[in-house]
Amino acid sequence: MKFRKKLSLSLMLIVMCFAVLAGCGGDSAAVKVKIGEVTRSVFYAPEYVALSQNFFKDEGLDVELQTIPGGDKTMTALLSGAIDVALVGSETSIYVYQQGADDPVINFAQLTQRDGTFLFARTPDSNFSWDKVKGSTFLGQRQGGMPQMAGAFTLLNKGIDTAKDLTLIQNIDFANIAGAFASGTGDYVQLFEPQASIFESEGRGQVVASFGVESGYLPYTVFMSKESYISKNNDTVQKFTNAIQRAQLWVKDHSAEEIADAVMLYFDKTDRNIVVSAISRYKEQDTYALNPVIDDKEWNNLLDVIDNAGELKERVPSGKIVNNTFAEKAESSIK
Repeated sequence: MKFRKKLSLSLMLIVMCFAVLAGCGGDSAAVKVKIGEVTRSVFYAPEYVALSQNFFKDEGLDVELQTIPGGDKTMTALLSGAIDVALVGSETSIYVYQQGADDPVINFAQLTQRDGTFLFARTPDSNFSWDKVKGSTFLGQRQGGMPQMAGAFTLLNKGIDTAKDLTLIQNIDFANIAGAFASGTGDYVQLFEPQASIFESEGRGQVVASFGVESGYLPYTVFMSKESYISKNNDTVQKFTNAIQRAQLWVKDHSAEEIADAVMLYFDKTDRNIVVSAISRYKEQDTYALNPVIDDKEWNNLLDVIDNAGELKERVPSGKIVNNTFAEKAESSIK
């Protein structure tokens, strides 16, 4: 009888131990992080790779991704606490800083290092030169956003005055630009991928130049958080950045076809060949950052682009709203 009691007690203790261990492992222990991305785009392929290849999960993070169209709306969600991390153009953090925010938004991990738009011509032109844009109707991006500013910066460097040399249309919402061009508006349009590849496959024209190549390297799209969130969640931010570094290296070492297969879950309504074409175009021009570090040369080029657009009140030193601590640690420790 005593043996049975001891056996029963032992079994109960074993069961309790397994229950405790089960409670300590798995997703139940993962730290929840809510990301808000400004748009769903192949331009952000490394982000989707970090999710599909479980790089966030391996770091002990439970990441919830939502798309919040528009930089202003994404930033509002971040400032209000509706999301923890925003993936958006770094110019938005500058705008918040210029407004004198008590809790500034800090850039901590760069995802893309070039503008992601292309100059798309309605009439295919194998001998394109920038002077052909003069006298045309140009369907551009929303004023004050990075695509528009990178576009204006490029046109200026090509000797094109948008006020005198062409008819510029930029009063169409981002989501409706492609539709406007498809319906006959404009001789040229500034497009992201995969829309550019879709239009090429439909015979609507041809990509003739890259604003990303022409405007140079800059911290175009960056993961950012409020300073208060980062100070309270240093470990979480480091793990997050580690996952991004792993994803960036994965993208670097894999083909456009392999990357497409890894991200198709997020583009289930887009033809795989189009996704492959878009990723290939971005890889060929070094659009995807190879590490999360934002260097001073890139930051100063960004300031030049914003200043040219008349949207910069003062040149904000990177040290004010860039924290490379996490990115540098991730770059040095993950190979």
